[in-house]
Amino acid sequence: MAKFGKRTTAARAAFAGKQNVTVSEAAALVKDNANAKFDESVEIAMVLGVDPRHADQMVRGTVNLPHGTGKTVRVAVFARGEKAEEAKAAGADIVGAEDLMETVQSGKIDFDRCIATPDMMAVVGRLGKVLGPRNLMPNPRVGTVTMDVKEAVEAAKGGQVQFKAEKAGVVHAGIGKSSFSAQQIEENMKAFVDAVGKAKPTGAKGTYMKKISVSSTMGPGVSVDVASATGN
Repeated sequence: MAKFGKRTTAARAAFAGKQNVTVSEAAALVKDNANAKFDESVEIAMVLGVDPRHADQMVRGTVNLPHGTGKTVRVAVFARGEKAEEAKAAGADIVGAEDLMETVQSGKIDFDRCIATPDMMAVVGRLGKVLGPRNLMPNPRVGTVTMDVKEAVEAAKGGQVQFKAEKAGVVHAGIGKSSFSAQQIEENMKAFVDAVGKAKPTGAKGTYMKKISVSSTMGPGVSVDVASATGN
């Protein structure tokens, strides 16, 4: 049998018998048992009743968490001229055009979010094989291909979270830090679940939200009662 350290053993004991708890209970459990020596991320994972291999069952979107993510987000913007200056003024970390394309092609990807103006997509399109697997490819459906680069940069910097269903129909994202209050974690969790609910695709059949789990970086996960999370 595997042996666990004192911290892990204590966390497992605290979570024992506590499954399908309310959002409030989950937030408190995760926060109280995130005892690593660093500010752990709080993460949510949702199992959805969809098969994203079918276009009419793809789930993707964005949500502006009420308390942000607690993470510093580096933003790159593909733009020229006035829009490039607008991006810089809004706080973008990296701004460029063909020069930025060449940097990315060389393998240097020093950013967490990528935004582009529509006229730059001919350039950005060449980076699909590089940015696509990292979920960094700008997409108009999530507001990262836009002429309003100021709003897009500010949203990304302010804690906007993107989500996309993976092959198994799982959506996951960071929704805060263990240093957040339990109430902040709870409110962020509810906002994320609500956004995923609103993104329900037309092709989804049967139960849409099957399971919700929340955990900290180093802590065990706890399952959340779906009805509690959705308010149903």
